[in-house]
Amino acid sequence: MTEARSQPLQVDGVAALDRAIAILDAFATADRSLSLAEIAARTGLYKSTILRLANSLLRGQLLERLDDGRYRIGPATFRLGALYQRSVVAVDILLPIMRDLAERSWESVAFYVRSGDARTCLYRVESKHPIRYTIREGDLLPLLAGSGGRVLAAFSGQPGEPYETIRKACHYLSIGDRDPETAGVSVPVFGPGRVLLGALTLAGPSTRVDTAFLRRMTPDLLEAAARATRAFGEDGSMLEQAARLAGAETVIGLSSP
Repeated sequence: MTEARSQPLQVDGVAALDRAIAILDAFATADRSLSLAEIAARTGLYKSTILRLANSLLRGQLLERLDDGRYRIGPATFRLGALYQRSVVAVDILLPIMRDLAERSWESVAFYVRSGDARTCLYRVESKHPIRYTIREGDLLPLLAGSGGRVLAAFSGQPGEPYETIRKACHYLSIGDRDPETAGVSVPVFGPGRVLLGALTLAGPSTRVDTAFLRRMTPDLLEAAARATRAFGEDGSMLEQAARLAGAETVIGLSSP
């Protein structure tokens, strides 16, 4: 922030574009509007620089000035967001992330979406082991059983436990919940406006995939969900924080006598 104040006040070319982006980035999801002083505090830019750049952003409808002088994000950003969403193919985002998880874990990775009172396996990457649990793309499974279903239910507003805990931890680990011989861990993936897109699941036979293994893989799964969430246009910091907490809990568990 202090670097922006120490540089000459250039408002053309690349410097102007970088600073205009900084102004738009100053708005958080919870902000309905910001004052000039708030934008200056968050960006480190002089108010005079913000005013000059804001005029261009106002003309492009990327910003709006309210009657009380405050600023809010303009309607052109909605159009750009819609264009981005149409240009993003979910499989292009999810499959590379899922393949990476399968490569590191040697277990199956699936992506589930809610289908009414059930869930559907939308994408799947198979385990490298010859013995694995078999779910196919398109299979319909219960919503309130298994880690993937529990996560989908939790972030769809299902009340009570274990759903309250799932919403706090951003993951759920299950052994024998849906199938007595299957274990897995699942995390949510979000789109713009923190809309739930689906659940990312790592699972395998419980004879091989035990609690310790799933706990070790949980931070990686949460980081993967954060990457997917960012690629879909939403803030992934909540999932990254959950990954750090899960990683710390794993370290404590491993060091405990």
